[in-house]
Amino acid sequence: MARIQAVRRIQFCSGHRVLGHEGKCANNHGHNYLAFFHAEADDLDDVGRVIDFSVLKEKLGGWVDDNWDHGFVYYAEDEELAGLYRAQLKNHKHFVLPYNPTAENMARYLLEVVGPEQLKGTGVHLVKVVLWETENCFAEVTLDG
Repeated sequence: MARIQAVRRIQFCSGHRVLGHEGKCANNHGHNYLAFFHAEADDLDDVGRVIDFSVLKEKLGGWVDDNWDHGFVYYAEDEELAGLYRAQLKNHKHFVLPYNPTAENMARYLLEVVGPEQLKGTGVHLVKVVLWETENCFAEVTLDG
């Protein structure tokens, strides 16, 4: 039997820095990201879809918009940024990741945490997230199995 996926593209702008990076990415900077969410279901619905694309936009795009778009994503162990946000920038939009905010880790978080949380009860699950950080570089994370 063929595997069918519905794929939704979500654009967002976000800042980050990569703690411990050897080069420029150790500095605060931002990107215009493109995320591609690949969703599957056991069966197509009565209309013949995995899920309506607008539901993926609402649930996944809504989460990205609320948490990452026009905000700053940083690593929980980045003491300098954590202190700055607690003391001086507490009213600025920020999101704390449990690991360094590389494209790979951000894509992993979307696949393993955000997808299951946001798609709960839909009968649909994410199987892959592709996150373009620049027009030349992207990370791809796929569920095992």
